[in-house]
Amino acid sequence: MLDANNFEVIKIGLASPEQIRAWSSGEVKKPETINYRTLKPEREGLFCEKIFGPQRDWECHCGKYKRVRYKGIVCDRCGVEVTRSKVRRERLGHIELAAPVSHIWYFKGIPSRMGLLLDMSPRALEKTLYFAAYVVIDPGNTPLTKKQLLSENEYRENREKYGDSFRAMMGAEGIKKLLEEIDLDDLARRLRKEVREVSGQRRIRAIRRLEVVESFRKSGNRPEWMILEVIPVIPPELRPMVQLDGGRFATSDLNDLYRRVINRNNRLKRLLELGAPDIIVRNEKRMLQEAVDALIDNGRRGRPVTGPGNRPLKSLSDMLKGKQGRFRQNLLGKRVDYSGRSVIVVGPELKLHQCGLPKEMALELFKPFVMKMLVDKGYVHNIKSAKRMVERARSEVWDVLEEVIKEHPVLLNRAPTLHRLGIQAFEPVLVEGRAIQIHPLVCTAYNADFDGDQMAVHVPLSVEAQAEARILMLSAYNLLSPAHGRPLVTPTQDMILGCYYLTILRDGGKGEGKIFSSPHEAILAYHNGYLDLHAKIKVRIAGGLVETSAGRLLFKDQVDIDEEIIDRIFARVGEEGIGKKEMGLLVSEICRRFGAHQTAGILDQIKRIGFQFATQSGNTIAMQDIVIPEAKGKIIEEAESQVEQVEQQFRRGLITQEERYQRYIDIWTKAKDDTSEAMLKSLDIFNPVYMMATSGARGNVSQLSQLAGMRGLMTDPSGRIIDLPIKANFREGLTVLEFFLSTHGARKGLADTALRTADSGYLTRRLVDVAQDVIVREEDCGTTEGIGLAALMDGDTVIVPLSEKITGRITVEEIFHPETGELLHEANKIIDEEAARRIEEAGVEKVPVRSVLTCRTRHGVCSMCYGQNLATGRLVDVGEAVGIIAAQSIGEPGTQLTMRTFHTGGVAGEDITQGLPRVEELFEARKPKGQAIISEISGLVKVVEVKGVRRVSVISAEGEEKLYQIPYGARLRVKDGQQIEAGERLTEGSANPHDILKIKGMRGVQIYLVQEVQEVYRSQGVEINDKHIEVVVRQMLRKRKVEDPGDTDLLPGGLVDLFELEDENQRVEEEGGTPAVTRPVLLGITKASLATESFLSAASFQETTRVLTEASIKGKTDPLIGLKENVIIGKLVPAGTGMPKYRSIRLDSLDEAEEEVPEAGELEAIPEPVRPPFPVDMAEAGR
Repeated sequence: MLDANNFEVIKIGLASPEQIRAWSSGEVKKPETINYRTLKPEREGLFCEKIFGPQRDWECHCGKYKRVRYKGIVCDRCGVEVTRSKVRRERLGHIELAAPVSHIWYFKGIPSRMGLLLDMSPRALEKTLYFAAYVVIDPGNTPLTKKQLLSENEYRENREKYGDSFRAMMGAEGIKKLLEEIDLDDLARRLRKEVREVSGQRRIRAIRRLEVVESFRKSGNRPEWMILEVIPVIPPELRPMVQLDGGRFATSDLNDLYRRVINRNNRLKRLLELGAPDIIVRNEKRMLQEAVDALIDNGRRGRPVTGPGNRPLKSLSDMLKGKQGRFRQNLLGKRVDYSGRSVIVVGPELKLHQCGLPKEMALELFKPFVMKMLVDKGYVHNIKSAKRMVERARSEVWDVLEEVIKEHPVLLNRAPTLHRLGIQAFEPVLVEGRAIQIHPLVCTAYNADFDGDQMAVHVPLSVEAQAEARILMLSAYNLLSPAHGRPLVTPTQDMILGCYYLTILRDGGKGEGKIFSSPHEAILAYHNGYLDLHAKIKVRIAGGLVETSAGRLLFKDQVDIDEEIIDRIFARVGEEGIGKKEMGLLVSEICRRFGAHQTAGILDQIKRIGFQFATQSGNTIAMQDIVIPEAKGKIIEEAESQVEQVEQQFRRGLITQEERYQRYIDIWTKAKDDTSEAMLKSLDIFNPVYMMATSGARGNVSQLSQLAGMRGLMTDPSGRIIDLPIKANFREGLTVLEFFLSTHGARKGLADTALRTADSGYLTRRLVDVAQDVIVREEDCGTTEGIGLAALMDGDTVIVPLSEKITGRITVEEIFHPETGELLHEANKIIDEEAARRIEEAGVEKVPVRSVLTCRTRHGVCSMCYGQNLATGRLVDVGEAVGIIAAQSIGEPGTQLTMRTFHTGGVAGEDITQGLPRVEELFEARKPKGQAIISEISGLVKVVEVKGVRRVSVISAEGEEKLYQIPYGARLRVKDGQQIEAGERLTEGSANPHDILKIKGMRGVQIYLVQEVQEVYRSQGVEINDKHIEVVVRQMLRKRKVEDPGDTDLLPGGLVDLFELEDENQRVEEEGGTPAVTRPVLLGITKASLATESFLSAASFQETTRVLTEASIKGKTDPLIGLKENVIIGKLVPAGTGMPKYRSIRLDSLDEAEEEVPEAGELEAIPEPVRPPFPVDMAEAGR
């Protein structure tokens, strides 16, 4: 066997009969499997030991040779080689067919490869292959033509007429003859000529045929190999047969399928020996063909072969396909040892980098380590007794366990792992009980709560794995989100409530107006009961009196950061407390100022004080806390009288039904808003419910108004608002009708959520697939191009300021002050927040920056074009898998997007897709729903209406005129006499990205896609950095379509990679030929994934059989560049520490590694790192 770890590329092709025979260890001649009496495999059967190897290690079939010492001997009695039994997973057998049969993938796939090669229609092929018609192979000197089909009768007539002067055959034999006679080089020449000369359908057909012919020519595959004479039999251990308890046997479906093939083959052999009549032989041959079809791809043609209970049998193709197939089930996702799972509970006393691991679980997970240490420490003398000791859980074992886990991080994972923060490393702390404890601040990243969620624990075994877990994956280093670079460890819920309660000011508290000489004195007064926590007092701080409260002083005292940071936050909130928003700002500031070590310590302090005062505040919710405003009755009466008026107007025919409906909705919406306003006014600021909502701990004002105001209007299942309002709130209770009306919305919410999760997951999967090979491959690609970024405006309001857009990017050219001309920023330097602010304040409108959209790196991007790694705040490292991070950042918030397609009131057929379906529509580059008409030229607009049909003409400065007919019901966006740019929309709706590509080119469509995707996420309040979307858009625009191949080897109409095209054109130009002419194409993410260079990646994504059929005909080689391909074949992925560049790095100890981690602070947040007693070699990590 080839060395499983040491190869550069993987190649796939068609197997010739000789090749199959060479692989095989023997021919399977009998359909028998095992002898039911002796349970030994039958000779020459499907499980034969002579062919596939012994069932037991070092033991032949008849038992003459047993033991290792006979290794390699072939037994003279039974012919079985004495060797390991695992060869039964490796050795192939074969079946010699009595008649050739066609391979269904190449005959039946779309397009039929055989059909294209022979220029026969698939129907004609089918008739011949399944013995319904003869095909003429050599017409001789008769008027028949080659490849003509003859029915039974026609064949007999022609035989009588012309005798033996022509040859016609039936079945795969005839097709094989025809395929053997093909001269590929000659055919390719003829087809190229035809492509140049004809047009229309015939040209398309010629191009498609040329593609197949070229595939065969270049790959060295022969067309006749699509017809099988020999069938390989996969090793028996891969199609096992196991005995069940009841003495019955369970067997893999493949065995049944192979049995049918062997049975029919043997029957056919016998018939041929007996010289049976033609018609019987033919029937048997057809059955053999069908049996082989079922084995290769059951159900592709005709009715599938079914097993007991009418279940279709799983064929070889089904073994590879789908979520349960070989690729996705076993190669891309494996189950691992040294892992466990349990329910999670909160561990508020843990430090940020710790997790509580149940004792029993830890003992089981770290068993081998504990056993080794027991031996090392001399508690026991051998491993066996150590194992016994561990299993009895003796007291010494626990002490050793404490020592073993001290420096050994574990990984915690919560499903669904939507982004990389779904797996983080922690230092384990042993705890009693059987639940895993996790730190409250990492819940956000895991999206975990404690209502019964479970989490899985994994143990990194090798020293390298431990080093990576500790240096790269420790939760204390994962403070920032890779999606937008803001902190993810902001305190939430109870902690916010506690901090809010602690820092709120209140009039008339005990000790108000007192003046203290120092914060310490004030805190003392509070502890001794002379001072209320919220009372406004004055305290002398740094030479001045400051108005504050004991609570605020306590907060400052307990949290070790510069006073001015906290004072700025207090100044922001005024008399309110620190809420969720302010806490976010505070944590961002802390993350920016301090290293990861220190930040972790400070966050733990905030956590502690938050929990402490949430408890101390004694916040509870009772019925009395939900105060219904006095004014509610009056507001509702008023609304009812207005409704009465509208109803009268409607009855008199003054307004239409639609208008009445609209007015009802307006009246009740206003009534609801008024009630909720009155309610907020009537609530005390210390009301627990109000406090929860305003601090941002839980709930919001709209939920409050449902409790104490009025519930308002509900929607029906179609999303239309019902004009009967729910006047009650939950405190008063709903009537039966009101309750019934509410159920629509509730049910829709639940159904939506379920659908959304599945859709969002599938979108993420496609995104990961399209972007998985985008890795930072080099420092700088040397491009001088970039894109111009400007602030995002809506009319005059700034939606996203310029500073936010350019932070973390790298400039293309120097940036000067627009007025003074001073240099604001050098070229090719990263823009930090400080520089971004300077540039924005100087009034620069557009900043040219490097972008992945213009990056010139092959198979990936360069650090300079990508810019800042959002999770670290520094320039991205070579080896970072930015494609996967982009896919996760876009996919993870997918579940928060809405599913709805909004119906705009009253306009016929004008739906604008929004939410998740809109994102999908954009990434799949589909024609949008409610498509807008786009102007192809820039110029002046003229709107004309002729007989009720509106037309818009655009006249350019050069006098060119384009006329657009506006469909009925579409709303215009432009006015008469307006000046517009090419690519602008004339009507409301979404533009078709393919049109934008045609009109505005690559850059135009790139900017459009990024903006439109951002639009959807922003409308839901989700923040994602542009560069993630750019990575995906770059993958969608990688290919070019060949219009005219010139002198290149490219095929007209084919898709070719941008860089390959440049190479090919350069080669041709150097030889003095004409280069190919191409145009850019926009591929949807599914198409782009399937069009990747790597057939392994594409096959594991979707349409497995189609991808493999095509790859094998083309004889494709997989360069193993992306991540998926390497995972599939079990190599280290070429990203991160698996990059060749980093593989030879040796860590003598983790000292240097720790120094690289952002400023190791002085806080004891993280214990000393593990010291391996020997130099660590990163290269070993892959073994």
